[in-house]
Amino acid sequence: MKRRQFIKGVGVATSGLLVPDALHATESMKQQAEKGIHIRFLGTGAADWNGRDDRGELRRFSSVLVEGKILIDFTAKSEDMLPEGCCLETIFYTHSHNDHYDPAAALRVGVKRVYLSQTWYDIASSEFQRAARETSLPMPELVPLCIGQHVEVEGITFTPLPANHASFHLLEQTLIYLLEKDNVRLLYATDTGGITATASRLAGFDTPRGGKALTAIIMEATMGLGHEVDFRLFSHSSVATVMQTVQTLTMTGHYTPPSGQPVYITHLARTLHGTQAELDRDLPSPIRAAYDGLEVRFN
Repeated sequence: MKRRQFIKGVGVATSGLLVPDALHATESMKQQAEKGIHIRFLGTGAADWNGRDDRGELRRFSSVLVEGKILIDFTAKSEDMLPEGCCLETIFYTHSHNDHYDPAAALRVGVKRVYLSQTWYDIASSEFQRAARETSLPMPELVPLCIGQHVEVEGITFTPLPANHASFHLLEQTLIYLLEKDNVRLLYATDTGGITATASRLAGFDTPRGGKALTAIIMEATMGLGHEVDFRLFSHSSVATVMQTVQTLTMTGHYTPPSGQPVYITHLARTLHGTQAELDRDLPSPIRAAYDGLEVRFN
């Protein structure tokens, strides 16, 4: 009796084995699915979120899962957003604020390798050692990063760039990241007040024209519409900041996304943004508010 096997939405009738055409189609679809960079937003909120608010909205602390295997930032607030059965071994940290950095949570999900700025490597080593003792979980390898250093994990090149942000450690250099795979160049920029001059130079868009263009942007917008004038201006971005950044990069040819692809904003302050429905209605194109659980494949 024939059975019907569904492969990525395509029905293929077989009698136990895939015929050559079906095998070819399956392999082609698999290769297509693996192209680009897959992002799952585990959390999209700033530090002022603490559970569901009086509007019924919920945003966990900002972090993302890359290709189902690599974390950028992570806290216990987002453990429930991890897909069942995912295998996590690597985490990249942007900085040491506790809405981004949680050694015990990283150990509980099985992280074995930790990348972070060399400017607070000793502090992180001590805190991870303490977390390992308290949880009785193995100590991961900690890898210090320098600005502009290239690290390849799971076929993706991660490049740390300097953020405009400050932590409790005066000498800590906070980071944003450039992710590159295939033809995708994704800028993940949180927490930061705009893009620093050094970051723009290392990413290749500090000149009027030329260089490799970004194809995707995820950028923080702690301050929402109507809240551009805020004390957080010196270490965070607003929707207006993101819009100006996108317009400038587009005009100079340094941002060339696929047609219709949004710029996603994250790290949204609870008190400075409307509901997700209001953001979906009011945000100017091409900006779209990410939400917890949103999955995007950038091609």
